[in-house]
Amino acid sequence: MGSPARLFAAALLLGGVSVAAAHAQTDAADPVLAKVNGDTIHLSDLKAAAESLPAQARGMPPQQLYPMLLTQLIDAQALLVKAKKDGLDKDPTVEHAMQMARDRALESALLNKLVTPLVSEEAIKAHYDQEYAGKAGEAEVHARHILVPDEATAKKIIAELKKGGDFAALSKQYSKDPGAAQQGGDLGFFKKSDMVPEFANAAFALKDNEVTPAPVKTQFGWHVIQTMEHRTSAPPTLEQVHDELRQTMAQEAVQKVVADARKDVTVERFNPDGSPVKATDAAEPPPAVK
Repeated sequence: MGSPARLFAAALLLGGVSVAAAHAQTDAADPVLAKVNGDTIHLSDLKAAAESLPAQARGMPPQQLYPMLLTQLIDAQALLVKAKKDGLDKDPTVEHAMQMARDRALESALLNKLVTPLVSEEAIKAHYDQEYAGKAGEAEVHARHILVPDEATAKKIIAELKKGGDFAALSKQYSKDPGAAQQGGDLGFFKKSDMVPEFANAAFALKDNEVTPAPVKTQFGWHVIQTMEHRTSAPPTLEQVHDELRQTMAQEAVQKVVADARKDVTVERFNPDGSPVKATDAAEPPPAVK
């Protein structure tokens, strides 16, 4: 495990923490903790840098964390001074990288400004109420199956079941689904959307404890299916779907922000050789004449 000092240095380098940020005002709430060639490092810089550290380091007592972190910030500022002294800030490659970093920061700031209000806890709760609250749950079945590579074997198994054969034993003997076979073919409860259509339609059409009268063909092979039980699941709680809802809502919000931004710009596309992209460039070539 790396030392705390190394963790701090890595976090500062990878996180790009800047100690040259402008401070609107300096007061007792944000005192100056150090100066490097006149450039100040404030308490707010220290707190911002601490936020970029791994959880392991953030859990250290402040009286241990802050002095070590301040040293790293001073070192980082000293490196920045030397880089500028060596003229690296005028290097075209470095200038391009700095511009890219500024552009990414602006993009992130815009998305944070416009998207964050749309995924507030209140918004998530409202979306949950609209999608789930007060609505009936989804139909589910509890089923088991035996998967075999050919129809003849599946028919043979169905015939044995009709004679009183044990489904679990036959599953362990014949099934090519090793995971389910070890459980006697048991798949537990599932929704229709959880399985491929051919399998789901057959399982949901059966009555409790009924076996498919004929093998069911899917992309995986031939199935003998027995449905054990039907039920309607309870709708998920807000806690169960909270993170999924937040992610979906955030993705939709980002897409909307991007679409709105694209409306305000003019886009020209060019091919790798610099020539303008034409509508026919993406067209499929006609088939070769034989």
